[in-house]
Amino acid sequence: MAYIGKSPQFGVRSRFYFTATGSETSISGTSDGGTTLIYTDGAYVDVYLNGVLLVAGTDYNTTTANTIGGLAALSANDIVEIIVYDVFSVANTLPSTGGTITGAVTVAGNTTVSGTLSTQEITLNKAVSGKTETATLSVNKTIDFDTNQNFVYTLGASINLTNPTTDTSDSIGQSGFIMFIQDGTGNRTVSPGSNYTIPGGGALTLSTTANAVDMVPYVIEAADKIRLGTPQLAYAAIT
Repeated sequence: MAYIGKSPQFGVRSRFYFTATGSETSISGTSDGGTTLIYTDGAYVDVYLNGVLLVAGTDYNTTTANTIGGLAALSANDIVEIIVYDVFSVANTLPSTGGTITGAVTVAGNTTVSGTLSTQEITLNKAVSGKTETATLSVNKTIDFDTNQNFVYTLGASINLTNPTTDTSDSIGQSGFIMFIQDGTGNRTVSPGSNYTIPGGGALTLSTTANAVDMVPYVIEAADKIRLGTPQLAYAAIT
């Protein structure tokens, strides 16, 4: 939509003064200030004669390009003031409903995307950390791979990892780790559901020592198919 009005960045209004020598019925060309009268649309022109606003189509017309015509014969030293409002549309903008940017875009501040971000290629100039869920588990756990990438769980009981209820087909190719930490009692076990597969098809074997820290890598291969890697057992405590 075109915008008409004052702007702190764009000159959208031009003012021209002409001093009559007498008998003129039209005004055009170079103004008293040395600027040339130019307008793109006569509907956005105001004309004043000695400070009195003239009526468009009655007191004057703009049928000839860049000319105020149809004036009653002017007297010597009459002052004709012409105000031209520039009409413009801002180019290369996106509507609020979305659109396409074909060139490079630089964002200096933070950017939040609430929907899905699709891109053919992305270059990161800084390490990116996946969102991590940290929790103490005393009941069976359903992991939400759609919300988090990494998981740090302290085991307060032996639990089952139930099959995800979110659609893991949206996360195919996602990889990360699940950290299992035994509580002060130890001997807590984790039994994954049928959507999880273990190397060799066996059980998920974790450390049993109290406070032991194990890490299990994973990758989502397909919908409802989560491959667990061989557990990395009994990480040394960091003091």
